Amino acid sequence: MHRRTFRFSSALAILALLAAVFGLASVALSWGDSGHRLIVSKAVDTLPDEMRPYFEANKPYLMQRVTEPSQTALKNLSERQNQFIHLDHYGNFPFATLPRDYKAAVSTFGKHSLTVQGLLPWQIGVYSHKLTDAFHSHAWDEVRANAALLAFYVGEAHDPFKTTVNEDGKLSLQLGVNVRFDKSLVDRYSQFFYIHPGLAAYIQDPTDHAFETCMSAHAMIESILLADRRSRSGLADYTDEYYDRFYGQAGNILAQQISDAASDVGSYWLTSWTNAGKPTLPAR
Repeated sequence: MHRRTFRFSSALAILALLAAVFGLASVALSWGDSGHRLIVSKAVDTLPDEMRPYFEANKPYLMQRVTEPSQTALKNLSERQNQFIHLDHYGNFPFATLPRDYKAAVSTFGKHSLTVQGLLPWQIGVYSHKLTDAFHSHAWDEVRANAALLAFYVGEAHDPFKTTVNEDGKLSLQLGVNVRFDKSLVDRYSQFFYIHPGLAAYIQDPTDHAFETCMSAHAMIESILLADRRSRSGLADYTDEYYDRFYGQAGNILAQQISDAASDVGSYWLTSWTNAGKPTLPAR
């Protein structure tokens, strides 16, 4: 009896561990490496003439470093919390119960509860300030590193599935829809969809802008879920036909989110540089 109980408990522990591992992997995938690198590459093109040569020269470094937080999240739960926010945990749009000031949000909900539901907009604010300080200090190695990390978090804010409790599709019985939309569509069709970011523009309040970005992304979720259901209709599995259908129905959303992400990354870089007094950038 004791042995049977032990085996049952061990099986439950293994299942829990696998669920945690796969849950973290799902979160970490997001746009995938290809998507984040595409965002960074296009973001460089949005910059003004005073900034573009420096960022162009450092593009290979930025494209390499931008994917690091997703790997860190596989091993570090505290980093995972920085990469999403469950807006719908806080009620209905426009989620007015959630203060955008971090101290006020902690006072309202408590630090632990706030962390469990995700810290993404505040993380963007933190790295925006870090990049500003690095520009101001002419700490060019820190500029490159913080620019890449900031680009990652800004890219995450444009991912609709980083803004919802239904982040992996389990609640709508569409398990893995986030990976199918984020990573698989990018990997399969990125050479075909048109990326058209606007020019970088100054952001008055980096954290507030990050909240607006997350809310705009969140508004896309129902359309994506509907496209996923329709695309699977009549098919036994997620086949090539499914992905062609899914791209046909949700590809415009994907291209728009990637385009807006690139524009926003450039805008955050420009904002930090401007707030630091527009220092002259080195050749590399």
